[in-house]
Amino acid sequence: MSNPRQPDLQPDSQPQAQPEPQPPAADPETHVLTRVANGIGYLELDRPQALNALTTAMVRALRTALERWRDDPAVLAVIVRTPHPRAFCAGGDVRYLYASYRAGDQAAVDTFFTDEYRLNHAIATYPKPYLAFLNGVVMGGGMGISQGAHRTGGLRVVGASARLAMPETRIGLFPDVGMGWYLARTPGALGRYLAVTGETIDAASALYAGLADVSLDEAAWPELFAALERERFASGAQVVEFVRDAARSADDTRRLADASALALARAWIDTHFSLDDVNAVLASLEAAQRAGQGSEAEWAGQTVGVLRERSPLSMAVSLDVVSRAESTISDCLRRDLDLTRSSFATGDVMEGIRARLIDKDNRPHWRIARIEDVRRDEVDAMFASPWRPAEHPLRGLNG
Repeated sequence: MSNPRQPDLQPDSQPQAQPEPQPPAADPETHVLTRVANGIGYLELDRPQALNALTTAMVRALRTALERWRDDPAVLAVIVRTPHPRAFCAGGDVRYLYASYRAGDQAAVDTFFTDEYRLNHAIATYPKPYLAFLNGVVMGGGMGISQGAHRTGGLRVVGASARLAMPETRIGLFPDVGMGWYLARTPGALGRYLAVTGETIDAASALYAGLADVSLDEAAWPELFAALERERFASGAQVVEFVRDAARSADDTRRLADASALALARAWIDTHFSLDDVNAVLASLEAAQRAGQGSEAEWAGQTVGVLRERSPLSMAVSLDVVSRAESTISDCLRRDLDLTRSSFATGDVMEGIRARLIDKDNRPHWRIARIEDVRRDEVDAMFASPWRPAEHPLRGLNG
């Protein structure tokens, strides 16, 4: 976006001899290519017909490779990317989840989310630098397999085509894959705003929000990847610095971020989205809309329109997901798994998927139709875990 109204929403030591590059290893059913070249493990997403939407097989292939490389001294760093320009990853395969739940296969739904969240945790706690190259659509599960790079000493590299979002409130879900943890650590109320609205941000806004580290013109990516296979690296940190040196300078990055849509709307976002609940946020926005005809009034009106078409219950839950994310990433992922159960059983996700992706009538009938009618006890009930702590599928996660 080029104005302050609304972010665009569209859809060590001396170098050592390196081992010979491993030939690509891929199972066509997993849609994930894994290889090691010049001390770097590559994870390449290859399901372009579905915008690289994650399946259970893809999730398992990614985690298997990471576990294989975790203690391998020949692998200094890991890069996740895709050769396809339209999308890094559009999220999880929600059509599969919809069909599974509708068929009564709760185990398939639980398995997908449990495996996905274990992968998210493995990335966030990885002992080697993990670098994510983000282009095109980066949403939902795509954020889950990229944001953890920030915790590993790695990098989140954005190209100009990147469009990042957690658009779950559009389908009655919530920002899962541990994203509550990352959104809670964005400046001001930006994380609350992004969680509730599900709005899409461009590369500049991602840099401003701290959801990306560096930017690099995608036209330069092929040469960078070729250079990464030519240079000699003694450590993962050297790989990271090589990529950082190739990216836009820190000063240019700061200028780009400071001119972003989120930066321009930051004061308004902080004013309205720092309030306690979605009802208060809505009332504040509507008051600003009525107050005048300036830029803030126009932005507020557009944002009210967004809130009015999202699931009221999932927006309230999403705000709490960010508010409750002060603990560890492990705690956040366990809570996310609990919420997937309630979101399917008593929330709006089945109706949201039906309306947006199956029937495509874009007329979801939310369980609670109006934001003003969402009660605190209904929100709290969504967070109740169906498992006792000792039996929780993610009980073994730490950190």
